[in-house]
Amino acid sequence: MPILIKICGLKTPDALDAALEAGADMVGFVFFPPSPRDLGIEATRALRERVKGRAKKVALAVDATDAELDSAVEALKPDMLQLHGKETPERVAAVRGRFHLPVMKALPIETRADLSPIHLYAKVADWLLFDARAPRDATRPGGLGKTFDWSLLQNLDLKIPYMLSGGLDASNVAEALRITRAPAVDVSSGVERAPGEKDPGKIRSFIRAARGMPGKPDAPAGAPDGEPDKKPRVRVPGSITDVSA
Repeated sequence: MPILIKICGLKTPDALDAALEAGADMVGFVFFPPSPRDLGIEATRALRERVKGRAKKVALAVDATDAELDSAVEALKPDMLQLHGKETPERVAAVRGRFHLPVMKALPIETRADLSPIHLYAKVADWLLFDARAPRDATRPGGLGKTFDWSLLQNLDLKIPYMLSGGLDASNVAEALRITRAPAVDVSSGVERAPGEKDPGKIRSFIRAARGMPGKPDAPAGAPDGEPDKKPRVRVPGSITDVSA
């Protein structure tokens, strides 16, 4: 099955257009003020209109209250919610029930012991996302450009789909996929020129690398990059179906 790709932390029309035209299946928008990728409610509506059904919209929040999630959902009209904090399985179930949207729960991974909560979250979430565990002094849980030992995910047996994240970029995503055989990947800092500033060329390079496509020189930012990739329609396991891949 073709790899699903999520480009997360998008903030500008140029970056969003680059992700959509290169064939991203999901586009993520951050609602977490400490992050340099925080979009803010007002800016969300304009970017939402640019998606036009070409990819699934994902709203990322960190330990958000119901009121904060209400605002994000109203502004973005997301297809999925991504909970990237310390939300318990009970909180995940409550959010899923309140908003009637698929929920992806991010889990930090550093050692094999970090895999133990998987079975609890797999019962209440629609997707899981495995990210590198943030340092103790970090001000945010993800988007830090840090990888983890991908071999920990080998032979993973899950009933729901999962996404690999954490320090991925065009130079290592193929190897990460070879080791984990993950059905989907997520990238944020790995396609940036600076924290929170997406690079359209890096977005295109990442998507080509993840899909095993031959590389080609990237046009300068803002320049035409040829025709958008043509992608077959496929169905994927879980609650989001008929995703472009």
